[in-house]
Amino acid sequence: MTQITYRSERPEDAPLIAALIDRAFGPGRHAKAADRLREGNRLIADLSFTAWDGETLVGSVRLWPVTIGAEAVVFLGPIAVEADLRKHRIGQTLVEMACDAAAKAGWRAVLLVGDAPYFGRVGFDAAPAKAVRMPGPVDQRRVLLKPLREGGADGLAGLVTA
Repeated sequence: MTQITYRSERPEDAPLIAALIDRAFGPGRHAKAADRLREGNRLIADLSFTAWDGETLVGSVRLWPVTIGAEAVVFLGPIAVEADLRKHRIGQTLVEMACDAAAKAGWRAVLLVGDAPYFGRVGFDAAPAKAVRMPGPVDQRRVLLKPLREGGADGLAGLVTA
């Protein structure tokens, strides 16, 4: 492994990212409730980042605009890192970069569906998402929220829509 470099996602990265996500999650990923929020939605490329080992894409994180009730937030996912590089904190760095960029862009909170112990290390928690309802079946304990400013999670309740 060379030095990992990070940059904002570019349009030409899309096919490489799609292949990475397919390797990371397999064909069953399209059946997940989180995928409903990405279908027909527009990626926020300025808040989505890629990780590179030389010329090889090794990681990606994407952010999408959604609403919880009537409140706008960003939805994080998928986050994917090549299996043999997952121990190098690439995923955590990508998530931190995306959250920092979203905060600077004025978003109030980031929502995701994921593993609480992993995402808890970067400030995500299920408690502020207890009144958030995902479209389709999802384990509510995996619905996590990270406020990006003081009061960023206040009043976030209801159905998540794209």
